Amino acid sequence: MMMTIHSPTWIKVLLLITPCWLAGCYHLDSKVDVLPQKTARPITPATPALATGSIYADSNSRPLFEDRRARFVGDTITVNLSERITSSQSTNTKTSKTSSMDTSIPLISKFWGKSFQGLGITADGSNKFEGTGQTGNNNLFNGTITTTVIEVLGNGNLIVSGEKQIGINGEVETLRFSGVVNPLNVLAGNIVSSTLIADARLEYYGRGALDDTQRMGWLQRFFNTFLPF
Repeated sequence: MMMTIHSPTWIKVLLLITPCWLAGCYHLDSKVDVLPQKTARPITPATPALATGSIYADSNSRPLFEDRRARFVGDTITVNLSERITSSQSTNTKTSKTSSMDTSIPLISKFWGKSFQGLGITADGSNKFEGTGQTGNNNLFNGTITTTVIEVLGNGNLIVSGEKQIGINGEVETLRFSGVVNPLNVLAGNIVSSTLIADARLEYYGRGALDDTQRMGWLQRFFNTFLPF
């Protein structure tokens, strides 16, 4: 008993099943990364200060007659994000070159007679190039985010870092920020402008169906990478 398998039929079935299988494996993971802790974290014991014999300890003191300003690890600072970057560039290049040459060769006609009389070389050349380019960029970002002091530098500057996530109907928007804050720039209420923060790092991105529609498919990225045209 012999069984014949028609290869074209199996290929057609495989081509129909493969997209369905890939679609079934795809799932949209667009959830907010909520911290698992539901209760307050245990307080880490503070490092005991070096005993100097003085009643006043400057290392962990706060002024009595001024607002409570962030200056220690764990304090919070609200950052007013107001970033605007505008740039433009325009170039125009023109080059032109023309050359000509006309010469005769009397030595050849002298040795070889009248057959080569009047032999000469004439050449003309011309080269011209013209190029124009223009580029522009305009970015605007406004918002607020509350960050936490994660480190205090030796000169008193504060390294802050914070993250905010908002999830609505399967769409998750994430905002991250970090930088170095000078305590002198912190206003009442522990508020500082992002334009006064050094080494600022700002990241904003989304996850969900809207973000997926804005991305190029992997097959199209493959062809854009390897095709020479």
